[in-house]
Amino acid sequence: MAIRSIPLALGLFLSTGVMATPAYDAVDPLIGTGGEGHTFPGAVAPFGMVQLSPDTNTGCLIRECYKWAAGYRHSDALIQGFSHTHFSGAGHSDLGDFLVMPVSGDHISLEPGDPTKAGSGYGSRFDHGSERAQPGYYSVTLLDHKVRAELTAGTRVGVHRYAFPTGLQAHIVLDLRSAIYNYPGKTLWSSIRLRPDGAVTGCRQTRGWAPDRILCFAMRFTAAPTAHAFVSTEQDVAYKGFQGPGRGTDDLAERSGRAIVARFDFGTLNKPLEVKVAISSVDEAGAIANLGSEPDNFDAIRANTKAAWEQALSAVELHAPAPMEKNLYTALYHTLLAPSIASDADGRYRGPDNQVHTAQDFTFRSTFSLWDTFRAEHPLLTLIQPERTNADFIRSLIESRKQSPLGILPVWQFQGRETWTMIGYHAVPVIAEAYLKGIKGFDADEALDAMIASANYGPYGGLADYRTLGYVPIDKEPEAASKTVEYAYDDWTIAQMARAMGRKEVAASFEKRAGHWRNSFDAKTGWVRARLSTGAFREPFDPVSIKYGSDYTEGNAWQYSWFVPQDEGGLVRALGGDRKTVAKLDAMFDYDNSKLDYSHAEDISGLIGQYIHGNEPSHSVAYLYNYAGAPWRTQERLRQIVDSQYKPTPDGLSGNDDLGQMSAWLVFTSLGFYPVTPGSLAYVIGRPFVTRATLTLPNGKRFTIRCDDPAKAYVGKILLNGTPLARSYIRHDEIMAGGELSFVMQAKPNRSWATGRTRRPFSMTR
Repeated sequence: MAIRSIPLALGLFLSTGVMATPAYDAVDPLIGTGGEGHTFPGAVAPFGMVQLSPDTNTGCLIRECYKWAAGYRHSDALIQGFSHTHFSGAGHSDLGDFLVMPVSGDHISLEPGDPTKAGSGYGSRFDHGSERAQPGYYSVTLLDHKVRAELTAGTRVGVHRYAFPTGLQAHIVLDLRSAIYNYPGKTLWSSIRLRPDGAVTGCRQTRGWAPDRILCFAMRFTAAPTAHAFVSTEQDVAYKGFQGPGRGTDDLAERSGRAIVARFDFGTLNKPLEVKVAISSVDEAGAIANLGSEPDNFDAIRANTKAAWEQALSAVELHAPAPMEKNLYTALYHTLLAPSIASDADGRYRGPDNQVHTAQDFTFRSTFSLWDTFRAEHPLLTLIQPERTNADFIRSLIESRKQSPLGILPVWQFQGRETWTMIGYHAVPVIAEAYLKGIKGFDADEALDAMIASANYGPYGGLADYRTLGYVPIDKEPEAASKTVEYAYDDWTIAQMARAMGRKEVAASFEKRAGHWRNSFDAKTGWVRARLSTGAFREPFDPVSIKYGSDYTEGNAWQYSWFVPQDEGGLVRALGGDRKTVAKLDAMFDYDNSKLDYSHAEDISGLIGQYIHGNEPSHSVAYLYNYAGAPWRTQERLRQIVDSQYKPTPDGLSGNDDLGQMSAWLVFTSLGFYPVTPGSLAYVIGRPFVTRATLTLPNGKRFTIRCDDPAKAYVGKILLNGTPLARSYIRHDEIMAGGELSFVMQAKPNRSWATGRTRRPFSMTR
């Protein structure tokens, strides 16, 4: 459902005194768990393989699961259990593997029950007052079972600690049927076994968003079970009405089937029970090895993960009023969750071909939401996580291409499996920008060859027609207008990398393709539009219509007519110049939506007129006033967006965080600049929302942003290392050199700063 605005006066951020909260303490993982943020509150290490978090609705079916894409929704009253895999802010649901639930008493259910009805299954009521969430730690009291539950996670393990009530029987339910994004037959097969040394292991094979996904687990308890039951809910007659120890199939050492649930009994316990779980996409042996690769003690793993988070968050030191600090450090935290580790401690992993491979000298990563994250998430990681960007992220993309049945780079991948979700070949700008920023650790020629192969694979998304016609025809391919302009940008980044490598013929070819955006631009109407194979623009045309599978991807002409990041200056001229461009940008933000209904479009949220901050195509639009010589208008719009789209509460994100992209937008914007064109080695200047921020750079230098008064709306002047900066962009090399960028703010617009054409941000043509 469209969210028109989230009222939050910037005064909340700027009227209280500036403070410097330790980064770890400022993070609130509950931000985004309500509304449409789709984040999870549970325990995870930086880029960790395990995301151990509560699930509040494991029974939703297909499209109904959208609101529970992260497993947990803050408005729910029951927790059904704690599973080990989750997406952070995705617009699609899956995962929720190996759900564990502690249950106390003499009678237990092996069914999760109705998520809205207490006592209908093993789920339990809880209240938010008992919740505590920090990076790498989550705890809550399960009211119906009187159990205090604590969760922590290491790199490849999750650890549960359950304090059961004195005198009551303690049980653990392990549900191999449970998943996010359910439908009949999702679990193709599962298995469980109790090994002689007390370890419990198993695997399951599922078909969901990613087809034919295999995941295994290994589990150890700090107390030996007094009894257990492995039940097939498809086959066991005794299962109907099954309650309590001593009935069912307690003596089986192993069981397999499509619907397996297990119960472990521990009698009465006089100290908390710890349950350590590791996962592996390879096999049970991999899960066992992962289990042994980290400490056995809950507190030791929690301490290690806290230290890892403190180090990761220290890359950016932020100073702002407390509400803004909480927003910003939580945003930074969310940018450090993915791409997540997918290879085992011994380097083995399951690739896109569903075969087992070994990463020899890097850690294989997955969970690439590239249509979202190429924009700001990956550019941010090149600044604050460059060691992971080179040896891990880029290598993982290249290796995935080698293992892909189609021989192309990932599109939307998790746990090594490809979903083919969204459009474009946006692994390309991620690789190109890393190379152009001097990030090493991968074979550049091999990378460029992979990029070219992806851009030339004709069966993908209308690329064959795009290569011959110069655009994607709508009568042959849906969402053709969006695909044309996104392909053109990706092509430009290939050209940039090829040019830097001296491969001139490749550069020239893709520079020509980068201009294909003009083939979908209708000069008569001023819109990017879909064209037929005949060359005619498709009719009828409505610039505000949003229909899935139509001319545009999760948007309409208002959002996509601005997507020319490689040539925004050319777009300004095509629109008739500065004045007309500014007027059209204003019309977008000021559009009256009162007669429109976008409730059918799940991702359309955070509306400011036709600017849709809750979805990615709009994310650079506020910065485009700079290209038309009106940077003060960018400053006004950024304040409007930050005011209405972010707040430090569970419903504080106006749309899906999309694996860190919404959060990366806020981090960059708060610093005062944004990567409108990844690959250009420049950032467009906006205005800061902090009083001071310092980036600790990978070369050991520090770059500091200062703002004398962020409560004021406009930039008066900017100093780079004490020298006035007369342009509305800053180069990547200037940041990497270290130093200081100082903003002097004022109450009225400065209509003379950075207005000249030579002072505007990069554009392929000017």
